[in-house]
Amino acid sequence: MIKNEEFQDEIGDNHISLSAKNPVRDDAFDISEDEKIEKIKKDVESILITLGMDLTDDSLKGTPNRVAKMFVKEIFGGLNPAKKPKASTFDNNYKYGEMLVEKNIIVYSTCEHHLLPIIGRAHVAYISSGTVIGLSKMNRIVEYYAKRPQVQERLTMQIVQELQIALGTEDVACVIDAKHLCVNSRGISDIESSTVTSEFGGKFKDSVTRREFLDYIKLETKF
Repeated sequence: MIKNEEFQDEIGDNHISLSAKNPVRDDAFDISEDEKIEKIKKDVESILITLGMDLTDDSLKGTPNRVAKMFVKEIFGGLNPAKKPKASTFDNNYKYGEMLVEKNIIVYSTCEHHLLPIIGRAHVAYISSGTVIGLSKMNRIVEYYAKRPQVQERLTMQIVQELQIALGTEDVACVIDAKHLCVNSRGISDIESSTVTSEFGGKFKDSVTRREFLDYIKLETKF
């Protein structure tokens, strides 16, 4: 029988997601960002001191505060629903009915198992059912869901689901190809490997439409 701690390590080391939603507590926003920064600052100080670092050194004095601000305002800012981008949609007055693809959207996220970077590119597509969305909003949706502790499978699904809601259509697809530093820089330390995830909705479940999308993004992965 696997001990609970061993089971948790196995989940993290194998990058397994147990939830389709980010596991955020109900009281996550009961305190302000400034309060969170102060709490995290003290925690980072404790970690560095435990590691034996000299926080009186000029180079390290500001590190706890910098890390705390980075966590709250930058790399985990996508946890805050108040920062969710507004999806600017418009009527498809010019009746464009073919696939629209926004490819090579840069992804900077953080693995929730080791808090190490996930770096890659997202390729997103949709077929309008009467509504179109501003191109930059597609990038902002990717950025919003990436800026939180994540697993790549969940991130891929969240991007598609958000666009499906905004556009009022199931015909949305996303492929992400990314490197995980928890794989590349620790553990197996395989610097060459990357992870590819996909989510296909509506017409993109059809093999011909899916292949057209993959041809656009020049990804030689078989699905």
